[in-house]
Amino acid sequence: MMIHSRAPRSLVLAGALIGTFTLAAAAQQPATPSTDSPPAAAPAPAAAPASTAAPAAAPSLPPGSPLIGRPDSEAAAKLAPVAGPPLATAADKLPIAKLKVPPGFNIEVYAAGMANARSLAQSDKGTVFVGSRLVDKVYAIVNKDGKRSVKVIASGLYRPNGVAFHDGTLFIAELSKIDKIDKIEDVIDNPPKPTTIYDKLPKDEAHGWKFIAVGPDNKLYVPVGQPGNNVLHDDAHGQIRRMNLDGSGAEVVAYGVRNSVGFDWNPETKQMYFTDNGRDWMSEDVPQDELNRVTKVGEDFGAPYCYQGNISDPEFGWGHSCSDYTPPVGLMGPHVASLGMRFYTGNMFPKSYKDAIIVARHGSWNRSKKAGGDVAVVKLNKDGTVKSVEPFITGFLEDNKYLGRPVDVMQMKDGSLLVSDDWNGAVYRVSYGKPKVASK
Repeated sequence: MMIHSRAPRSLVLAGALIGTFTLAAAAQQPATPSTDSPPAAAPAPAAAPASTAAPAAAPSLPPGSPLIGRPDSEAAAKLAPVAGPPLATAADKLPIAKLKVPPGFNIEVYAAGMANARSLAQSDKGTVFVGSRLVDKVYAIVNKDGKRSVKVIASGLYRPNGVAFHDGTLFIAELSKIDKIDKIEDVIDNPPKPTTIYDKLPKDEAHGWKFIAVGPDNKLYVPVGQPGNNVLHDDAHGQIRRMNLDGSGAEVVAYGVRNSVGFDWNPETKQMYFTDNGRDWMSEDVPQDELNRVTKVGEDFGAPYCYQGNISDPEFGWGHSCSDYTPPVGLMGPHVASLGMRFYTGNMFPKSYKDAIIVARHGSWNRSKKAGGDVAVVKLNKDGTVKSVEPFITGFLEDNKYLGRPVDVMQMKDGSLLVSDDWNGAVYRVSYGKPKVASK
């Protein structure tokens, strides 16, 4: 892999999270009694004082745990990643009536029954592919003979979060490798086992799930997050890579990336924009998630030394200036977990949405009052910087509890928009204008 060099970072933290990334602390070990008893006072008849046990050690945390660095306070002790339901929600139980869109827009259930539905991709024939993170499956939503159905096209995979479709081939990003299925539409009723084209991704569980997309240069792009909340790491982490469609020629295009789970290219400038999640445990209100723009290969966006373009990290920022790094073009809110994003290029929505960025904000866990848990529309200035961030779909968060959690967005060929919800295992469709009855 070709690397655009910069000073190497020390490897301080790497390893695997256990299970679904909602982690329990390791079992506490019993304390060992002290062997240093004070001498008996001879010839006094009184017995020597009994040895007392040493204080119990604090429970240890596995490498990469999101709880590492949590402040020792009552309020912080209540915060931890939020585990979703283990099974997909039945279609008639989905919170569609709670979801709100702007006037003139409509929202409906597009497909349900896909446990942990995450990233989205669409084929030339209109089939929608859906990745997952906590289960081993990739789904296909197929429209045939006026009916819509869901089928599993790949299973036995490890965190197949990312999916991308290009020239008849489905690409799948697992935790540590990238696979493909050629001519997927021709074999969708009996697909073969995916073929691995790239296996040089780290195996860390923390921030290990991958988004994937094909850029305007016909190359595959895939992020590699930091192996923990806020860590110094080697040059294999904290970056976005690109490679040829056969997995060859990998190189790094962006450094200083904490955890990106979504990117797309400006339809006018062809520059890459990506969301990046800010670190936890600095405070409830900073840092904010970032919306970044890549203007040249090898740019450094600051993590873990600088966050949101103007906050020097209290642990690793010493000796580094935020001015040394590329600042974000916009801020998305503190701990809101900005994930999938797409430029809207369709004609169905009002003109004010043209070339705007639609972003799925999965929602926070690292705040007492949760934030995000919605879909936002980001409108840009002529220079490509952020003009405004406005709510687009709300209602996933009610009384500080999640009813759903949006993960990815994708424009359909007719200009409507799909939104995945991993909490409920569903995909919703947003349209504009007089509602039409969708095929079932």
